[in-house]
Amino acid sequence: MKVLLCQINPIVGDIEGNTKKIIRIIKSHRDAKILIFPELAICGYPPKDLLFQKDFIEAAYKAIEEIAKEVEDSFVVVGSPTKSHHVSKLFNSAIILHQGKIEKIIHKTLLPSYDVFDENRYFIPSPAREVVTIEGINFGISICEDIWNINNDENAMYDINVLDELSQKGAKVFINLSASPYHYTKLETQRLKVLKEAATKYGTAVIYVNQVGGNDELIFDGNSVVVSSDGRLVAKAKEFEEDILEIKLEKIDKMPEVEIHEDISWIKKALVLGIRDYFEKTGITKKAVVGLSGGIDSSVVCCLAVEALGPENVLGVAMPSRYSSEHSIKDAKSLAENLGIEFRIYPIEDVFKAYLRMFNTSEMPLQDLAEENIQARIRGNILMFISNRENRLVLTTGNKSELAVGYCTLYGDMAGGLAVISDLPKMLVYELARYINREREIIPHNVLVKPPSAELRPNQKDTDSLPPYEILDPILVAYIEELKSVDEIVQMGYPKDLVLKIIKMVERAEYKRKQAAPGLKVTSKAFGFGRRMPIVQRWV
Repeated sequence: MKVLLCQINPIVGDIEGNTKKIIRIIKSHRDAKILIFPELAICGYPPKDLLFQKDFIEAAYKAIEEIAKEVEDSFVVVGSPTKSHHVSKLFNSAIILHQGKIEKIIHKTLLPSYDVFDENRYFIPSPAREVVTIEGINFGISICEDIWNINNDENAMYDINVLDELSQKGAKVFINLSASPYHYTKLETQRLKVLKEAATKYGTAVIYVNQVGGNDELIFDGNSVVVSSDGRLVAKAKEFEEDILEIKLEKIDKMPEVEIHEDISWIKKALVLGIRDYFEKTGITKKAVVGLSGGIDSSVVCCLAVEALGPENVLGVAMPSRYSSEHSIKDAKSLAENLGIEFRIYPIEDVFKAYLRMFNTSEMPLQDLAEENIQARIRGNILMFISNRENRLVLTTGNKSELAVGYCTLYGDMAGGLAVISDLPKMLVYELARYINREREIIPHNVLVKPPSAELRPNQKDTDSLPPYEILDPILVAYIEELKSVDEIVQMGYPKDLVLKIIKMVERAEYKRKQAAPGLKVTSKAFGFGRRMPIVQRWV
């Protein structure tokens, strides 16, 4: 039995476009017995409050009917929202189509409401679990979260074990439709572990089909897989690309094991995909502008933008002040030349002097925080001027470490339309830069070795205001991503006063992050709608 794992990149809300894509695949693979598409593939994931639009749901139903007309002897399994008996909520469903009609509808049971998920807001859980028989084989079809709750211990998140019930009802193969967002090492450390555990626990092969593509802050990695009944990974679709993975059902347990190794290259692929899809799917513009300081962050962002959009669509702008070092301008120019992008220099000295004349008793700087920030805001205004005049989206260049502790300027370096590396800690930025330079020097060597500096006052270094990033980053990861307590972080070997200081900086900077551009998520816990902290609070 020929089965296709149809790993597609749907656009949220583009029901017509998604439907055409699904139909094209069906028409091109009439010989397949089963074609499986991801969770909510018809409308894209996550559709968020579009699900409250009546016309949106009606369009999804029409799409199902349109797809069904194209289905002949195959069985097509595709994700879509469907109406429920509840007045204001829906089902998250897997629709099974065969010979021009709906053969069966399976609803999602477990509705996650943690991190970036908010499914209880829109859906109600399935009241029952059923197997689907195709060509005499019982398939246990589940949707994303349904497969993650396989343990009946104190760590179980839900009372219902979907796979238990499907197995008890005779399921011989598990199929899971998914829209599982990416974060670094998730496939190896979490997703595959869950799928292999499910396979070995029930002695059942697992066919897992995941969405791919960038939608707002979320990046979906694809990586659809097949796991044999003895828990071996035997087939994998491409990462961060659309793909159609073909398998023969009866040969799954005889297929050789596939090895994977997730490394920094996956972060690069994820961010490139996130940028590309943000530009293509929003349709705002095809062109970007990046402020090039000669530092590591802007260099990495510019490299990613060039790969995502092409050098002809990226503009690099240096905006030196009296505090900018000569090597910073030189490094920015060298980067631009190495990437083959347009490069401009707009000195900000005259504008800065105008501010000094306006607010100081003389043109002599006081070198206080206001003067540091106004330089960043002058640069932000220049980039936004270019953005408006030339229809270019500004890519902000702040990293996660800076954004975490508020080492960034509202309406300055935070001004822009997409925060490309806002979920990348500083040390990981350096690792990514070294990977970018693995074959030839793109980012000038000096950028990687000079001490990080905002260059907003004489001889300034980041370590004047922050602990070294080698110390700061592990504390931030422990607090933000691993949710460790103060005492647990202290037990890692850090002074308590330093830990408390950093945590207070994190929470006091929440008001800045609420006004930041959307950032691409590549770690297990990013700033954005997956971390919902109050601005006004006294916990820390």
